[in-house]
Amino acid sequence: METIELLKKVRAIEIKTRRISRNQFAGEYHSHFKGKGMMFSEVREYQYGDEIRNIDWKVTARYNHPYVKVFEEERELTVMLVVDVSGSRVFGSRQKFKRDQITEIAAVLAFSAITNNDKVGMIMFSDKVEKYIPPKKGKTHILRIIRDLLEFEPSGTTTSLTPALRHLTNTIKKRSIAFLLTDFMDTEPGTATLRFEEALKIANRKHELIAVRIYDPREREIPSMGLVKMKDSESGKEYWIDTSNTQVITAYRKWWSNFDYALHTLFSRHGMNVAEIATTDDYIKPLIQLFKRKPSYSQT
Repeated sequence: METIELLKKVRAIEIKTRRISRNQFAGEYHSHFKGKGMMFSEVREYQYGDEIRNIDWKVTARYNHPYVKVFEEERELTVMLVVDVSGSRVFGSRQKFKRDQITEIAAVLAFSAITNNDKVGMIMFSDKVEKYIPPKKGKTHILRIIRDLLEFEPSGTTTSLTPALRHLTNTIKKRSIAFLLTDFMDTEPGTATLRFEEALKIANRKHELIAVRIYDPREREIPSMGLVKMKDSESGKEYWIDTSNTQVITAYRKWWSNFDYALHTLFSRHGMNVAEIATTDDYIKPLIQLFKRKPSYSQT
C-alpha cells in the first residue's frame, strides 16, 4: 500500500472510530471495566467514620495517635488486542472483508481504552505470533496499531490461537482485558473439534478474555452452481465441489452447526463474554451490548 494512501486510510479510520468511542462507548466502557482492585494511596490521621480495619498500627504506635491507610480504586488497566491476521480474514462479501471489520473494531476498542487512560497492546497471529506491540498509552501509539492492522502482511496463512494465547499468558504479567478478534476457525482437520481450549483455559485464569467473533454470513452457504473449483484461503489448496449435491450441502451445514455449538459451549464453560459480529453488521450495537453485560473478570 502506498504511503499516502495508507495515511489517508489511517486518518479515515481514526476520525470514524474516535468519534464512536467518545460519543457512544465512553460510558459503557468505563462502567464495564472500572477499577478491578484497590491500591494503597497514603496514610492520614483517623477521622470519625473510618473503618477500624484500615488502621495502620505501626504508624499509630509511633505517633501515639490513630492513623489509617487510604486506598483508591486502581483504574488503569492494560487492554490487549489479540488479532487474527490469517488467510481467512480476507474473506468477505458485499460491504466488508473480515479484515476491515476487525480493523475498525480494534480501533474503537483502542480509542475507548486510551480515553480512559488505559494502556493498549496488540498480538497479531496466524499459525504463530506474527507481531507483538507492547502496551502503551497515547494517540500516536494507537495510530501505529491501526497502521499495522492495515498494512501488515503475515508470513503464515493458517490459524492457530494457541501460540497467541500462550504469548499473552507468558508476556503480559499484569492481569489484563484481552479482546480476541478472530473467526475462531482453528479446528482439527475435517472436524469441528477446537484445538485451542487448553491454552484458552490457562490464559483465562490470568486475564479476562473477551471473544469478538467476526464472520461472514455467506461463508455458511454454498450456492447451487454445479461443479465449482474452490480455494481454501488459509491452506491455499483448491478443490472441486459439486454444489448441487444435497449430501455435500447437508454435510457443510452440519459442520457449521457443530462448529457453532463447540464455540458457544467453550465460551460458556469458561465464563467468557462474547460478541458475534458479521461483516454485514454495524458493529456499534453488539459492542454496546457487550459492555453492558456483567464483567467476567472475577469468574474462575
